[in-house]
Amino acid sequence: MSRIDDIMDFNSAFVTTKQYEQYATSKFPDKRMVILTCMDTRLTELLPKSMNLKNGDAKIIKTAGGIITQPFGSIMRSVLVALYELQADEVFVVGHHNCGMTGLNPELIVEHMIERGVPEATIEILKNSGVNLMRWLTGFDNVRDSVVNSVNIIRNHPLLPADILVHGLIIDPDTGGLELVAKAGDA
Repeated sequence: MSRIDDIMDFNSAFVTTKQYEQYATSKFPDKRMVILTCMDTRLTELLPKSMNLKNGDAKIIKTAGGIITQPFGSIMRSVLVALYELQADEVFVVGHHNCGMTGLNPELIVEHMIERGVPEATIEILKNSGVNLMRWLTGFDNVRDSVVNSVNIIRNHPLLPADILVHGLIIDPDTGGLELVAKAGDA
């Protein structure tokens, strides 16, 4: 059952009573930060609070696992737009413990796709067209290695300005504790 009617009813009251006013800010991040993190539901409010961020402080990019899999994909594009056009000048990659992308089995995901109605012929067409679904759907085995890998992709990107600081952290989704695993300037 869809939640759209509840959302639209709530939104109408939200706008009518001007509850939005407390969130007013500009498109430019006040703390000039861009954060790449996971879409995990536990981080929705915990991550900003644990980093002392309020609405308008940072550009937050969320994706499964907080992973950059392609240096010229949409995630890196978003990082570059935040740096070049939206006045961010520091990047934070934040992974987390107990991530759903840890040990993710891409073959099982494809099985679930087929169970939910994606024709096996479509999967075969993609494979025969050069799409590596197993690579595209893969997760990681170690969150620290994953964060460091994404940090390195950003740091070594040919379009990244030389003066940009890029850090890697891991957050505990239960406590909000942060571990610094890659500090800008460290080798």
